[in-house]
Amino acid sequence: MLDIITGANRGQFARQLDSMFEDRKRVFVDLFKWNLPVSNGRFEIDQFDDTTAVYLLITDQNGDHRGSLRLLRADRPHLLGSVFPDLCEHGVPADSCTAEITRLCLSPRLPAVERLHIRNQLITAMVDYALAHGIQTFTGVVSARFLSRILAMGWRCEVLGSPRIVNGSMIGAFRIDIDEATPHRLRATGIYSATAIGKRAGVEPIFGDM
Repeated sequence: MLDIITGANRGQFARQLDSMFEDRKRVFVDLFKWNLPVSNGRFEIDQFDDTTAVYLLITDQNGDHRGSLRLLRADRPHLLGSVFPDLCEHGVPADSCTAEITRLCLSPRLPAVERLHIRNQLITAMVDYALAHGIQTFTGVVSARFLSRILAMGWRCEVLGSPRIVNGSMIGAFRIDIDEATPHRLRATGIYSATAIGKRAGVEPIFGDM
């Protein structure tokens, strides 16, 4: 099941969010060895997990996390602007029509084939959400290895500056321009499949006046 979780409705998804934060700890702290805060020894939660964050969250029938990503407003404090601004050669995109993609997390319990399917579902939902809510640009920070994959997915994407080594890892920043042709471009590379999430009842747009 795919849910869109915002500050307005997150109280309805406490169990699902706990499962997501637990998997984020397993993946980013235990597996990737990132130096991140851990709450109660179980949850990877940082300063950007506030009421302005939007989560696209896929769970199974029991409410257990399968995959998720977090969208942050770029006109508020966010990862690229607050922690990695030096990755942007010409400044950090920070207008109200831009959102940052962060914490894309796939459950370590999933087999490889299912992980790819869940990743594609999340990307599809992310594009649909952007088109429904007036988001014109996505930004993000990833490893240099994954950066090449993002650039090859079929959408209009470019790097924001030369990748650099941070804490022993080569990372880079990117921007993705979103328009009505984006689903067609992603469909051509086998990533996009319609979710028709649109503007769900009870979920208000939170990015600027969109």
